[in-house]
Amino acid sequence: MPTPFFDAVIIGAGAAGLFCAARAGQRGLKVLLIDHADKVAEKIRISGGGRCNFTNRELDVRAPHRHFVGQNPQFCRSALSRYTPQDFIALVQRHGIAFHEKHKGQLFADRSAEDIIAMLLAECADGGVQHWQPCGVKNIVFLADSAEGESDSCYQINTDRGPVQARSLVVATGGLSIPKIGASDFGYRLARQFNLPLVERRPGLVPLTFDGADWAPYAQLAGLALPVEISTGSKKERMAFLEDLLFTHRGLSGPAVLQISSYWQAGQPLAINLAPGLDLPAALAQAKARSKKLIANELAGLVPTRLADAWASTDADWQRPINEASDKALARLAERLARWQLTPTGTEGYKKAEVTLGGVDTRALSQQSMECKSQPGLYFIGEVVDITGWLGGYNFQWAWSSAAACAQALPQG
Repeated sequence: MPTPFFDAVIIGAGAAGLFCAARAGQRGLKVLLIDHADKVAEKIRISGGGRCNFTNRELDVRAPHRHFVGQNPQFCRSALSRYTPQDFIALVQRHGIAFHEKHKGQLFADRSAEDIIAMLLAECADGGVQHWQPCGVKNIVFLADSAEGESDSCYQINTDRGPVQARSLVVATGGLSIPKIGASDFGYRLARQFNLPLVERRPGLVPLTFDGADWAPYAQLAGLALPVEISTGSKKERMAFLEDLLFTHRGLSGPAVLQISSYWQAGQPLAINLAPGLDLPAALAQAKARSKKLIANELAGLVPTRLADAWASTDADWQRPINEASDKALARLAERLARWQLTPTGTEGYKKAEVTLGGVDTRALSQQSMECKSQPGLYFIGEVVDITGWLGGYNFQWAWSSAAACAQALPQG
């Protein structure tokens, strides 16, 4: 019995894999989509609180370095400019899926992430895509001659359901983040098999942790959220975000920390303004002139009460009526709140990370097609590549755009 032959086999039925399969199938290619997990698109299913933040209106395709991280963020410019957020929004609208903008351009499905998954599966069905799931891949072999007797090369993919061959192999296996939903290092192992360079991987969009003893004074604030400005890096390379911060028992989380985590390097301090937009020295000086309340009570009018109480308790000079405090003590309090410096000891790791930083080096890939420059017919798309977006729909847009670029470039039989 001859080995089944496809124009393209796509490994990974997440956002990038599903979309690439659909687009390639609708071009008339014979496509097989394979995934080892029991369920399709688990990352879509759990994203955005179950509503899937599927893209971002504010993405500037002319300046990808503004919203993407990697050794060469400009690599994604070609794909993003050819399949834009507006293109995906049009697809969502065509399927009648209601959506809303939360803030800062972030778009979510009104009802459920399941609507986005159903849309992608419907698009695959329209393209006649064959879908094997769950189905593990045992190994992959590059063959000099194809099963059809042609002179061009092909790939043999040996799976739990038997061998298949394909003119093109697309790797859309994602990264290492959230292993409980099936994340694996398969894509990186395959890249090594074909001698492709990898950029060091680490958790991205991840909560930061602190030494237990050092964090003890702040652990009582677990559950407290407030808007902050957070920054890291030297003056020349400083990166800052104005977002909400969340205190946890082990450290800091919330959108502000998830964003900065992609730029934070081990050993680097963070600088946090816990009262952005406020002139704290002036506010405290005015309070001293008119009030006899405890400093903590006055401070509670400027920042959350729990934060005010915790802060005031860390210095004896701040545990008195504000009219009795020295100007120097109040200036020190204002400075500490506006420029809280602290150095994380680590992160919550891949189990809590939304994405994986690093991956297949973009220098090994064509930015037009996502094909390997040194290995014909092998493509890498989505999170497995060293392109990581900000929180807020940017990573999904990279999945859609890189998938579309690849699908358009896949050769037909």
